[in-house]
Amino acid sequence: MLLITCPWCGERAQVEFSYGGDATVERPDNPAAIELSTWLDHVYLRDNPRGLHLEWWHHSAGCRQWFKVHRDTHTHKIHSSSPASPNPSGDDG
Repeated sequence: MLLITCPWCGERAQVEFSYGGDATVERPDNPAAIELSTWLDHVYLRDNPRGLHLEWWHHSAGCRQWFKVHRDTHTHKIHSSSPASPNPSGDDG
């Protein structure tokens, strides 16, 4: 069983969480202004990294907070977790 540490609730079983995706992907500033093919690439064409990776997780069966997790995608070992950025652009981590 994978154990994930919520920054607010502590260590919990994976079943309490929902995976939110790659936390390194930057959303285009104005999606309506870009070409459809560029938008489709942004949404569907993603790398599948092996090794340490930054991910979004949601504590859906707990405090309902979003946070970031550094997880090794090969071993599934979680190295750290931290609250989501208070800045909506995510510039500060």
